[in-house]
Amino acid sequence: MTEKFEGIYFDGLVNKKRRVTLIFSDALEICDDGAVLTVWPYSDMRRISAPPDEMRLRAIGAAELAHLDIRAGETQREVERHCPKLADDEAHEGSTLKIVGWSLAATASIIGLVWFGVPFAADRLAPLVPMSWEKRLGDVAERQMRQMFDGKSCTTPKGAAALAKLSKRLQDASSLRMPASIEALSSKTPNAFALPGGKVFVLAGLLEKAQSQDEILGVLAHELGHLKNRDHLRHIIADGGTAYLFGLLFGDVTGGGAVVFIGKTLLTTANSREAEARADAFAGQALANLGRPAKPLGELLLRVTGKEEDGFLTILHDHPLSEDRLAKLSAADKATADPVLTAEEWMELKKICD
Repeated sequence: MTEKFEGIYFDGLVNKKRRVTLIFSDALEICDDGAVLTVWPYSDMRRISAPPDEMRLRAIGAAELAHLDIRAGETQREVERHCPKLADDEAHEGSTLKIVGWSLAATASIIGLVWFGVPFAADRLAPLVPMSWEKRLGDVAERQMRQMFDGKSCTTPKGAAALAKLSKRLQDASSLRMPASIEALSSKTPNAFALPGGKVFVLAGLLEKAQSQDEILGVLAHELGHLKNRDHLRHIIADGGTAYLFGLLFGDVTGGGAVVFIGKTLLTTANSREAEARADAFAGQALANLGRPAKPLGELLLRVTGKEEDGFLTILHDHPLSEDRLAKLSAADKATADPVLTAEEWMELKKICD
């Protein structure tokens, strides 16, 4: 028969505390009025900083701010009995490692600024930025993007269904850090672009110029590659200069300075040749997983950039498509499966902004 103990629980979703009952069985059951709110495996539980004489716990996989406060000594001892790794020396290991890790990251970034410049430091810092920060940056950039464009979201039912199908099949064939959302905008500019946090936009002007669904599929795969490699985050850090870099290091990722240039940086700055090559490689692999060719991607980009010199938001502005790059995309050409969309669905996607 299991014993019951008490604690104060915050689910991390709303700012409300609950006095809960704790049941120690095969895992820790957190209950309220007899109903199980959540179950924390003992191996997932970690101790975090708390006031004196209080035990504060979190669980891997739970909401970021979710935690459990335990004040009764008997209950604390019961937790330690089921979770021996919560000994005092190890209890603060997670938070200590975070502090040390971010301190080292800050030190490394400062050294990079002094010796190698902000772009080099941005390459080293970007992988360390938490996904939650990246999503916040993406939200800021999206608000600015929607102010810069006169285009509205395109939501014709059949066209939206075709785009959703294309998105799902493409993401199923990719290994992304986080799910992406793909949306069409009514702007006549022939382009597609991605923002931090998993948002991809394809513009009506590009859908008009596309001659096949494989061309659009390839462009979207290319943009997912930028998301996977966090290229946009590197842009923000590098173009923001030292002031923004330090703001990012110490948590001010949506302050006034950031808001001024995030949108402009993401929507007008070209990717490096290395970043484009990495995104192409990602697209080639994703398309191969789908059994679809990569060559149409190169053909569409060459057709757009060749006719849209100095156009606003050109995909490869300042980085023209080389013969070598087109050859690499052609080498990845593997049409071994049927098209993702039917002919009717493709036509509906073309008309999504009508």
